[in-house]
Amino acid sequence: MSQAEKQTLGFQTEVKQLLHLMVHALYSNREIFLRELISNASDACDKLRFQAIAHPALLEEDPELRVRISFDEKAGTLTLEDNGIGMDREDVIANLGTIARSGTAEFMKQLTGDQKKDSHLIGQFGVGFYSAFIVADEVTVETRKAGAALADAVRWTSKGDGEFTVESIERAPRGTRITLQLKEDASEFANGWRLRNIIHKYSDHIGLPIQLQKDVEVDSEGEQASAVEWETINKANALWTRSKSDIKEEEYKEFYKHVAHDFEDPLDWSHNKVEGKQEYTSLLYVPKRAPFDLYHREAPRGLKLYVQRVFILDNAEQFLPLYLRFIKGVVDSSDLPLNISREILQQNPQIDSMKTALTKRVLSLLEKMAEDKEKYQGFWKEFGQVLKEGPGEDYANRERIAGLLRFSSTSENEQSVSLADYVSRMKEGQDKIYYLVGESLAQVKSSPHLEVFRKKGIEVLLLTDRIDEWLMSHLNEFDGKSFVDVARGDLDLGALDSEEDKKAQEQASETKKDLLERIKKSLEERVSEVRVSTRLTDSPAVLVIGAGDLGVQMRKILEAAGQKAPDSKPILEINPGHPLIERLEAEQQEGRFGELALLLCDQAALAAGESLEDPGQFVQRLNRLLLELSSH
Repeated sequence: MSQAEKQTLGFQTEVKQLLHLMVHALYSNREIFLRELISNASDACDKLRFQAIAHPALLEEDPELRVRISFDEKAGTLTLEDNGIGMDREDVIANLGTIARSGTAEFMKQLTGDQKKDSHLIGQFGVGFYSAFIVADEVTVETRKAGAALADAVRWTSKGDGEFTVESIERAPRGTRITLQLKEDASEFANGWRLRNIIHKYSDHIGLPIQLQKDVEVDSEGEQASAVEWETINKANALWTRSKSDIKEEEYKEFYKHVAHDFEDPLDWSHNKVEGKQEYTSLLYVPKRAPFDLYHREAPRGLKLYVQRVFILDNAEQFLPLYLRFIKGVVDSSDLPLNISREILQQNPQIDSMKTALTKRVLSLLEKMAEDKEKYQGFWKEFGQVLKEGPGEDYANRERIAGLLRFSSTSENEQSVSLADYVSRMKEGQDKIYYLVGESLAQVKSSPHLEVFRKKGIEVLLLTDRIDEWLMSHLNEFDGKSFVDVARGDLDLGALDSEEDKKAQEQASETKKDLLERIKKSLEERVSEVRVSTRLTDSPAVLVIGAGDLGVQMRKILEAAGQKAPDSKPILEINPGHPLIERLEAEQQEGRFGELALLLCDQAALAAGESLEDPGQFVQRLNRLLLELSSH
């Protein structure tokens, strides 16, 4: 046999690591290997069914698609065979020797060595074929691609020890046969009763026949006495086409694991049939955990698309907006043409109508889930930041998405405060929703911007996710109440401010006019304005963002993307009654006044979570002040 026909190749490094981790992390639930292999075989048949619409000859003389499972207890082997699309040599090397998926390196970094945690991650990654090595010492794959010559078939063999061989063979049947040489302690999987139970448990929902070899009679010399007979084990009708009342909860859960390639149960789901002008069925799932590549926007996403129960596309992203990219499931249309493609999907007005309806269905599912606070907190922890992309992407549903958002606040540290909660707790006369954006909960909780709100007992939302400033630029109001950033522009508390407070502020602005001008002159390179604050009760000064200027978060996002943020200077607000401000006002020496003013400004910048342009200068000024104090 020539070198071109037989090769020994090494697994990709990530595959080696994954094989080792998977065999150990999933050892306690070994039977799932069969579910994964059946799921892959089902997908291969779905792909052939779709391609055969345009190219019927691909079905050759074998149009009835199926998965067959046989076993040999004496030899300790288990064989799974499908008559689906099959693979050529290039497909085999690419699919069975490498993991060609974005974010693989990041996924590997997340693995901890903790078997329980890693099993969740491995499940999210979707490594179906490699699960065979949980129970097998050696795996052999023989396959011929639909439409290829008999002599173009391929055999792949590996013991999962770092390398595999690929050789050319002749094979009449189209599709793929996987033979597992079972480990000594996995002999249970060469037993008809055991296999039947696993198929019922995990794969009843598969929409094509899964046939199991019937127990074979043997003669007195141990030879097979009759030809192999096959028995269809599963219901073999697509789960989503059945009536909801006929489907058990466990069936919904197992179908999710098949469609999402996840090892965990879903958090929730919605099964719905639409009739009338448009006819389609959808089965949508909310996963329990975020996939490792959730924030890779180029990662595969979307629903499985079927047309009249024929599989069309694996990741049809046109049916849901990007901020709902975590949703898994299927949509089966009775109206779309069988030969529809991704390109046609993008231009089809029916798709826009379905997308609108499916988006509303997901939002309804999340609203219902939110009634269970603990359950929704689990969802929010995993997917909250993605949902925050919604108001900027989906104007039509902005108010509904806003109702699903959760925040920390001055009343609650956990991100569990809904906007409806906040509004229900608003003080009499309050007509605005107040919020503060910062780098961390500790930083925003101690911010000087909150002082007047604490004094008056007004709740403030505390926003610390990187996306929050961008989010708030797309939320104008909720329940008729406008949003106010307490660190931006003039702070107007409206009816919550007493007439006495307003008069005191006006009077202070007038009496401190000279001091404000002196500070402005000393800090003209650093600030755009100096004024008396309505925000402060305890701190000497605070920096305020101009009404139309970018905040710290947005500046950092732009800089991280290599873009220059527009130049702007903050406003410095002072607390005229604070001892440090009184000491500053009393300073007659201009040089020393300037030093103290700069210290005050740097101190305010640090309190606002900003980094200083010249920390060294700040330290030197502070040291000089400390030395002066120690000499008195």
